[in-house]
Order: sequence, then C-alpha cells, then structure tokens
Amino acid sequence: MATVLQTDFAWPDVEIERAVIEGAGHRLVAGPSEALPPERIEALVAEHDPEAIMTCWAEVSAAAVASPAKLAIVQRIGVGLDNIAVEAATARGAWVANVPDYCVEEVSDHAVAMIMGWLRGITPYDREVKQGHWNPAAARLRRAADLTAGILGFGRIGRASARKLTGIGLTVVAHDIAAPADPALAELVDMAELLARSDIVVVHLPLTPETEHLVDADFMAAMRYGSLLVNVSRGPVVDNAALIWGLEEGPLAAAALDVVEGEPDPPQELVARADVVATPHVAFSSDASLAELRQRSAEEVVRVLAGGTPENPCNRPKR
Repeated sequence: MATVLQTDFAWPDVEIERAVIEGAGHRLVAGPSEALPPERIEALVAEHDPEAIMTCWAEVSAAAVASPAKLAIVQRIGVGLDNIAVEAATARGAWVANVPDYCVEEVSDHAVAMIMGWLRGITPYDREVKQGHWNPAAARLRRAADLTAGILGFGRIGRASARKLTGIGLTVVAHDIAAPADPALAELVDMAELLARSDIVVVHLPLTPETEHLVDADFMAAMRYGSLLVNVSRGPVVDNAALIWGLEEGPLAAAALDVVEGEPDPPQELVARADVVATPHVAFSSDASLAELRQRSAEEVVRVLAGGTPENPCNRPKR
C-alpha cells in the first residue's frame, strides 16, 4: 500500500480521487482545499512521506520533491506545470504528469464568450441597466464578421477557439512557436503581423520563463487601436502594469481576463476598471471537465504506482 498526498483541491471534496486511489489498495491523504504556501506543503510531504503527490494549485517545490523516500510521481491535477519543480523530480527519478486535454472545450468556450460579450456590450450594458440607465441610442457595437481575431498559442485549446470563432464569422490568424498539426483552422503569421492585423488578441500560452510578461508594454503598443486583449491562460503571461498602461494610454479598448497576475488577490486598480471584465480562473471548469480531470489524475497515479508509465508524461525521469 502506497501513500498518495493530495495537496489541495478546487472542488467540494476528494471522493472521486479517493475512490480510485483506495480502490487500488493505496491510501489517500488530502490537505486543505486552499493551496498552502510552499513551506507548509513541504511540511505535509515530510509528515506523510508519500510515494505520489497530486497537486491542483499548490506549489510542489524542489524541497518537497526531494523529501519522500520513494517518490514515483508528481501528478498535476490540471495542465500547466509552473507550480511543480519538474527538473528536481526528473533528477530524482520521479515522473511528472498532467491531464493536457480535459478542458479544451471549456477554456475555448470561455474565450469565445468573453469575445462575444465585448462585441455585443453585454457586461457594460447590464451594468448600466442595473443602475437605471436605458439608452440604446448610445450603442456603438461592431459586426463579428468584420473583425479579425489573433490567437497566440495554437495548441489544442487555441485550435478549438479558432474553430468556434471561424464559425461565428471572424477571420482568424494564429502564431505559435511550432507549426500546428492542422493549420487549416487559421492563417499562420508571425507575431508582428498578428498584432498589426488583430482586433482581438487571445492568449492561449503556458507559463514558462519565456512567456512570463511576454505581453508587455511593447507588445501592447503594437496592437491595433480599439482592440481587445483576452487572457485565459496564466496571469503572469500579461504584465499588469503594462496592461493598465495599454488601457489608459495605449491602443487597448478593453481586456477580458480569466487569469490575473497576483491571483487570488489581483490588483483592484486593474480588475475594478470599467473596461476590464474578470472571472476568477474558472475557464477550465464544468461538471464534466472536473469529473474527468479528477478521475484521470488519480488513474495516472495508480498506473505509475503499479509500475507502469503515465499516459501523459511531462518529463523523462533519470533512472
């Protein structure tokens, strides 16, 4: 029987995970639902000496990875790996795995909903009506079919967004460091052309040292006047100070953010602005996606504890 430590969870309970882990004859120890700071996670790991660690938002540091006597896998209950010390896990011979495709439809739906909400003025008009203002003559709305959306990051989610936006009638261009498997969904362009042509820029990028603050003041200065920035990837990809500049002095008309640098306490001087719509990092979420995520994460852990290879490995551990 192995011990599996689940550091945190963004749902009401851990019963799905427990059913899979304990059904395979192992023991699940769950931390609190909120993500504890790294030193508290390190203490939990030292206390329980797990063979597997599952994490949602909590940081699994190099010290946490080094602590267990027999660590087989660090499983991200999600997609991004920016909260896991992947190199440390690789060096000590532990797998790192994720669930890269569980929320493709949800995140792309969220991006499209934010875009359509901006195009049709849904949020600002709702605010006005609730304040007693009824002035349809002041509407200054745009036709989707006249606009171009630029997708930055053309992986699974970026391609799903392209498919949906094309269906609505927008012209779609895209940029990625690697050519996608199916470029037919969008015209592939370089970054400069994407920014020059796009009325809407959608960020679908992982957080890496190369992408942190990629969307900075220079990036925004190159965007079209009156454009919309949508971020449904990771908050630190966008520089908050630069975004405020882009809205106040630069070419941006608005921003739609599901993720914000500094969450869960993002700066109010950004998110309280009338030209910003923000949601609390929920683009990934639906009843179906969360059930799938939790089930597949736990199954991946069981697979590795049984001596197998993860279905979605993110490293090549040294053995």
